[in-house]
Order: sequence, then C-alpha cells, then structure tokens
Amino acid sequence: MSEQAREAPQRRAEGPLRLGTRRSKLAMAQSGLVADAVRQVTGRPVELVEITTYGDVSREHLAQIGGTGVFVTALREALLRGDVDFAVHSLKDLPTAQPAELALAAVPVREDARDVLVARDGLTFAQLPDGARVGTGSPRRMAQLNAYARSHGLTIETVPIRGNVDTRIGYVRKGELDAVVLAAAGLNRIGRIDEVTDFLSVDTVLPAPGQGALAIECVADNASLVAALGELDDPLTRAAVTAERSLLAALEAGCSAPVGAFADLLADGQTVKEMRLRGVVGTTDGSTLVQLSTTGPVPETHDQAMALGRELAAEMLAKGAAGLMGERAH
Repeated sequence: MSEQAREAPQRRAEGPLRLGTRRSKLAMAQSGLVADAVRQVTGRPVELVEITTYGDVSREHLAQIGGTGVFVTALREALLRGDVDFAVHSLKDLPTAQPAELALAAVPVREDARDVLVARDGLTFAQLPDGARVGTGSPRRMAQLNAYARSHGLTIETVPIRGNVDTRIGYVRKGELDAVVLAAAGLNRIGRIDEVTDFLSVDTVLPAPGQGALAIECVADNASLVAALGELDDPLTRAAVTAERSLLAALEAGCSAPVGAFADLLADGQTVKEMRLRGVVGTTDGSTLVQLSTTGPVPETHDQAMALGRELAAEMLAKGAAGLMGERAH
C-alpha cells in the first residue's frame, strides 16, 4: 500500500480546513494564495469561508470607527467560536496586542511594501500639477505626501476616501481626483499593478507598519495546526514586521495614527548583516514630521525585534512625536 493510499482515508476523515476571510476582492485574492500554500503543506483541502466585518459595511472614515482593527474583530470572533479553523489578515490591520487565545502562526514572505500612485494621464508624483487632488484615507500617507510636496515646492490637496480598489481608482478614471495612493502589495495580488503610474520609494513615504505582509492566525491551543501553518512562516519578514509593530505599540498609536515604519535588511554581498528600522510620525498637513532610524543586528528572537522597535519609539518620543499623534484626519 502506498504512503498516499494509507494517508488518504485519514485526510478525508479530517475534512477540509476552513479559512476565514473578508469578502473584498483583495482579501479573497490574498486568502486564495494562502489556501493554495496550506493545501501544499498539509495535504488537506481548504475552503474559504467569507465573513462580513463592520469595517466592510460601514461608510464612516476608518479613524472614526476604530482604525483598521474593525476588519479583524469579526474574523477573530469566528475563530474563537470554531466557525473557521484559521484566518488570513493583512498584517497592517492587526491591532498590536496579540490575544493570548490566538496564535499568529505564520507571517509569510512579504510582498512589495511600497505605496504607489495611480494618477491620471500616467503622471508621476513629481509631475502632478500644483493643487492636485490626491485621494487617500490614511493620515500616515497624508502627512508624508504633504511633506514631500512641500519639500518640492508643490501644493497638493489630500482628499479622504474609502472603498475598495475599484472605487478608489474609479475616482481618478472619472476625473474626480488627480491621483490616489494605494499599496503596491494589494494591486500585485489582484493583478492590477500595471495601472500604477509611480512607485513611491520608502525613502519618500514610509509604509504602514506591516504593510505588504499577511498574518495567518488560528486558535493557540490547536498545536498541530499552529505547527502546520508555521511551515509558511518567513523568519526575516516576521522579525521586520515585529520591529515595526513594536514601534507603533510603543508610540501608543493605533492603526489609524499617522505613523509609518519600515524595517529592511542591510546585506554585505550575500550576507545579511543588520536590520535598519525607520519610523515617521507627522501632522496630516505635513508641516511637522519626526523621522528617525536605527540599525542593529538582525533580531534572532521576538524579544530582540520588539526591543528594536521600542528603542526607536523612545527616540522619536524624545524628539516630540507624542504631540503629533493626537492629529486625526477629520
């Protein structure tokens, strides 16, 4: 009897793994990628279970309804009820405090973390006309885009928007806005990266902590599932996003605060030597930014990654970051 034949009845008896996902096109695309990977490492079928979250149905601005954590709550409740076996989140949406009863089982290899511009007539950011209307629902993006425009002698008007990728790009296509700013990772995952007119370097706009990374979560006491999902974990991505989220937590800022953070690896030839963590916080009009960086050995443990974030946050607070975080996009 072959190995497969011996295993097959046991696999069927276990039934498919149920993956909880938001219903948006992007969430479904992300979850589909993870489902394929989980099928490969577990040999079990995976079915997607669509869950509607308050963040999906509310038309209020994110900052007013509690930041991006509103997308996560319904998925976590489904996990705790046992309605789904595991869930996929955009890591930047996860609140920084991890509930003890849930395990962050895997952080797969990160997609492109940059923000991108989708502008009319193929314009780059530098080519935008004075007074250009740029759509984004993110105070972090507003602060940095306004600061960048100011440093180049440009004036832009940042317009708060919500909605899925189609809705946002639609504002540009219909001529209501000159440009919108989105995450490269999302457009990559839904196959629309060719609509980007400018990739914004992380030297210009630091992404949200955890941007471009996914989080795979399950109940903590299912040790076999935690271990199986752990096969998809990328230790370097996890170290980077842990440092970024530690910075966010130490600034005591929520997902809707104007905080950008990015940890990247500094390599000497083929050898990764150090991790550099950069952080920024600013007023949404871009008139004041506190932007600092720190470099240290690549963290080998969760605690080391957390320490890197806390240290940079302490320096930023000493430089006046706390006074900038009360700002919210109205």
